[in-house]
Amino acid sequence: MKVLVTGGAGFIGSHVADLLINQGFQVIIIDNLSTGKMENVNKSATFYHMDIRSESVQEVFEKEKPTFVVHHAAQIDIQKSIKEPRLDGEINILGTINILENCIRYGIQKIIYPSSAAVYGEPAYLPVDEKHNICPMSYYGISKYTPEQYIRVYSSLYDLKHTIFRYANVYGPRQAYEGEGGVVAIFQHLMKIGQSPIIFGDGSQTRDYIYVGDVAQANLKALTQGDNETFNISTNEKTTVNQLFDVMKQLLGFQGDVQYRPERPGDIPHSILDNRKAMMQLDWTPRYSLAAGLEEMLQSEE
Repeated sequence: MKVLVTGGAGFIGSHVADLLINQGFQVIIIDNLSTGKMENVNKSATFYHMDIRSESVQEVFEKEKPTFVVHHAAQIDIQKSIKEPRLDGEINILGTINILENCIRYGIQKIIYPSSAAVYGEPAYLPVDEKHNICPMSYYGISKYTPEQYIRVYSSLYDLKHTIFRYANVYGPRQAYEGEGGVVAIFQHLMKIGQSPIIFGDGSQTRDYIYVGDVAQANLKALTQGDNETFNISTNEKTTVNQLFDVMKQLLGFQGDVQYRPERPGDIPHSILDNRKAMMQLDWTPRYSLAAGLEEMLQSEE
C-alpha cells in the first residue's frame, strides 16, 4: 500500500516516512528542499524534488497512485509569516488546495493533515482541548487553520476521509536550530559549542514538549483510525523552560549557565494541550517522557 508524504525530507515528515517504511508501506515523498534535507530522505522511499504548489504534483499522483496522503509540507516559520504573509498563504493554503484537488482527482482514501497549536492563540484555559476557541495570533496560525476548513468541506463534498492533528512543541533528531528552530534544538546546538542558551523572560513559562517518535506513531495510527476527527498530539504535561534547560544541561554535561533576556512581546506564557481525545479515539499514548526523549535524541546524533 502506498503513502504519499509531502514534506518527507523535513524534520517531522522524515520520521513519519521512516516509520511507514518500517511498517511495510511503500512511501513516496514530495519535498522542495527549502528546509528539508536529502540526508533525511529514507533510501527506500521514492523521492520527487517538487513544490506542493506545482502543477507537476498531478503527475506524481497519476504515476504513483497512492492510497493515503500525509501532508506535512508547509511554511512553518512564524516570523517569516509576518514578514511575508502572501508567501505563507500561498504555500500553506494554496499548496494544500492543490494537494486536495489531486486527492479528489485520483481517489485518495484519506488525507492526514498536521495543523498546529498556533491556531488556538493565547489559551483561555489549560490544558487546551480541541473545543477551545480558535484565535490565531499570527499569519502562520491563520494559514494552518484555513486548510483545516478546506479539508472538512472537501471531505463532506467528496467523501474524502481525513484526520487533522494539532501538534504541541515537537522535538527530536533532525530538528533545525536555525531560524524558527525549536527551543530544544537551539539549546542543544549552543550547549554543544559551549555557548550559553538564552531564555527570554524568567524561564517560568511552560510548554508541552512531545517527542517526534510519538508524533510519527500518531500519524501511523491515523491511517486506519480517527476518521474525520481533529486531535491534539501532546503529552498533556507542562515543563518550564528552566526545567528544560536543567535536564539538557545534565544530559549534555554542560558546564555553563543560561542567559536571561527581557521577555518578548507576543510570547504566550503557558501552553499545554489536552491529549485525552487522541488517547481514547486513536488508541495512541505518548511513550516518551521529556528526559527519555531527550536522551534518545542525543544518542541518535552521536
